[in-house]
Amino acid sequence: MSKLIVFDCDSTLSEIEGVDELARAKGADVFNQCVQLTNDAMDGSVPIADVFAKRLDLIQPTEALCQEVGQLYIQKIESSAKETIATLQKEGWDVVILSGGFSNVIQPFAAHLNIAHIEAVPLFFNADGSYQGFDERYPTTRNGGKPEIIHQLLEKYQPETSVMVGDGVSDLETQEHVSKFIGFGGFTPREKVKAKAKHYITQLSDLLDIV
Repeated sequence: MSKLIVFDCDSTLSEIEGVDELARAKGADVFNQCVQLTNDAMDGSVPIADVFAKRLDLIQPTEALCQEVGQLYIQKIESSAKETIATLQKEGWDVVILSGGFSNVIQPFAAHLNIAHIEAVPLFFNADGSYQGFDERYPTTRNGGKPEIIHQLLEKYQPETSVMVGDGVSDLETQEHVSKFIGFGGFTPREKVKAKAKHYITQLSDLLDIV
């Protein structure tokens, strides 16, 4: 039986919010502005599209900084993530990361978890490693983007059962499009997700009893 499980990355597989860590490196003022924008988007109080370009314009992330934050994902990994994913893979699950974060930053973390398939926003850099822009057409730069990619994944994998795991409102948007949605509150509990998710956990290993 084909089985698909899709994980959000930030504040789910790892404690950090990658965009906030990129901002932290640019000083307190940029960091505080970006954290507020991230929280507003993840809580559902403002559209994701309204904050996406704004945060990156504030941060101007370099290629080198993205590599540093990529290692931070690994350092701040959720304590049961690696073992849980290995167990799922042994049990025949296809595992995908679906994130509103950045593919360039998440790649080393995905490799650490032995996950080959990442769906996240590509960043573009100039020849000197300075920030050039991002793929503005990518679905997770806006609300409704994660369900759009979920449908693409369902078409690709043709699973008999599908699961999405995540902490934010953008993840919750997938609940009606998968067999099971599992809200995650191990790092940043969000009341809207906790209230509306049919399943809710605070450590990733607990999902093994649900799926």
